[in-house]
Amino acid sequence: MAKLGPTPDAISTILACPDPSGSVERPDIVIQVLDLGPRGITYKFTASDGKMKLKGMFSSQLASQITSGNIQNLGLVRILDYAVNEIPGMSENYVLVKQCEVVSPALETEIKNEVKSEVKSGEVGIILKPKQEMVSKSASQIVHEQNGNMAPAARMAMTRRVHPLVSLNPYQGNWTIKVRVTNKGTMRTYKNARGEGCVFNVELTDEEGTQIQATMFNEAAKKFFEKFELGKVYYISKGSLRVANKQFKTVQNDYEMNLNENSEVEEAINEAAFVPETKFNFVPVDMLGPHVNGKELVDVIGVVQSVSPTMSIRRKSNNESIPKRDITIADETKKTVVVSLWGELATSVGQELLDIADQSPIVAIKSLKVGDFQGVSLSTLSRSTVVVNPELPEAKRLRSWYDSEGKGASLASVGNGMSPLAKSGARSMYSDRVSLSHISDDPSLGEDKPVFFSVKAFISSIRPDQALWYRACKTCNKKVTEAIGSGYWCEACQKNDEECSLRYILVARVTDASGEAYLSLFNEEAERVIGCSADELDKLKSQEGEENVYQLKLKQATWVPHLFRVSVSQNEYNNEKRKRITARAVAPVDFAAESKFLLEEISKMKASQ
Repeated sequence: MAKLGPTPDAISTILACPDPSGSVERPDIVIQVLDLGPRGITYKFTASDGKMKLKGMFSSQLASQITSGNIQNLGLVRILDYAVNEIPGMSENYVLVKQCEVVSPALETEIKNEVKSEVKSGEVGIILKPKQEMVSKSASQIVHEQNGNMAPAARMAMTRRVHPLVSLNPYQGNWTIKVRVTNKGTMRTYKNARGEGCVFNVELTDEEGTQIQATMFNEAAKKFFEKFELGKVYYISKGSLRVANKQFKTVQNDYEMNLNENSEVEEAINEAAFVPETKFNFVPVDMLGPHVNGKELVDVIGVVQSVSPTMSIRRKSNNESIPKRDITIADETKKTVVVSLWGELATSVGQELLDIADQSPIVAIKSLKVGDFQGVSLSTLSRSTVVVNPELPEAKRLRSWYDSEGKGASLASVGNGMSPLAKSGARSMYSDRVSLSHISDDPSLGEDKPVFFSVKAFISSIRPDQALWYRACKTCNKKVTEAIGSGYWCEACQKNDEECSLRYILVARVTDASGEAYLSLFNEEAERVIGCSADELDKLKSQEGEENVYQLKLKQATWVPHLFRVSVSQNEYNNEKRKRITARAVAPVDFAAESKFLLEEISKMKASQ
């Protein structure tokens, strides 16, 4: 079988006929594509015939052939139509490829012709011999060889040429990877201007622990959805890569993979499977603030301080119940944070943690969403991973700290009294600073989804005759009702308790220089504003005396400046939309930090004039 290669003297042929449109017979021109890369809406490359090279560019009509993986770097193409020196602004010879067809996908290396001399009976001849490497094998070839036992194990290891994920890039040619499916999404449907379709994603991890997200649309999604099984190992080839969209990025990789219906996916069988190493990029608890309501997920490690019973939460989207369990963890920063485990993690790992909670286990959790409940909170997603007592240097260091110091140290929630100066509070208290009039004067604010702002305001009044609190279950904080006979019944926990606690839920009027608004506050935020718990305020209300200490306590909470992180949403009540402003975090004003902030704002105003 003849070896594949470019046409000898192909570059000379192109330069000799810069405009072949008038030629009756067009020569066969096969070149190797080198240095393939994007240039505006199309792609530049270098054409090579093994001896000479010429810079070139594919026409924009061929861009889809490149993004789909048909035309590849190091591959061979037959040029059917071209033009030389038709690209403006170029001082050198440049070939614009208008039409071409693929002869071969990417070869293993660049083809270079070696010049060797041979002496024969009175004459000197020059023979050009192409130096070529074997083409990388695809996923199906590898699996076929394994099943047919076509080569010894050592030889197969040499010929597989499995690429590590970290080595891939969008302009690389043919490759084969060996990966485990570490997360599989559901099949989703979509509808846009181009029509309807379906899509699903998988997260793939190789032996080194590098991850990448692979996406399949329509026919490819239908072809591979049943093929990919969570936890199994596969060889994959004939896919393409592109720069990852940060908005939908779920793994730490600059690229994402696209598999089409021509991609090859074969399960790796009859060989020792690998267990990919879970790589963590831990964020200290006191540094979670800048990630609040951000798009990027975080990893944390901490000592478990408490574990709640499982709760059943009803989803608003489909009215289904899903189990949830909260754990509180602490780290060397002496800060704690609540992590909500959802779904199977709540019932499996969550139960394991509850059983050994008295041993203060260490947990490492990957891929958590950072929310603003109670200032800062964490929640697991379907792709989250929880490792109990991991064999990591960070875990050993954390255990040593906790046993020697942390166990007796005073720990505080990262959301409590967040310092605006600290990095952890910078996002929550000083980003998106607006006035109250900005919120109240915009009728469409929060119409589609909640929006978040920071405000500096005073509590101007708290009506003492409103229902300031509710009776709550001491286990899950949900509302309880008086039980028949005695005690209190919790519907969420399905149990009866003799005692309950009181938790704030109130509305206060807040004021700044631009106007006023009504602000809803829940328990933790209200405690910081009023200065005592709901149980303590209830005792003051029940005291008898000439001076009403209950109303005095509420009055003392007014006209004190606070920094609020608020959410703005719209709820429908009696067929009328109403705007609701809710405090998500409260902090006292640090006047030095506030002065610095105001000076920076003044500087910005002067610079814009």
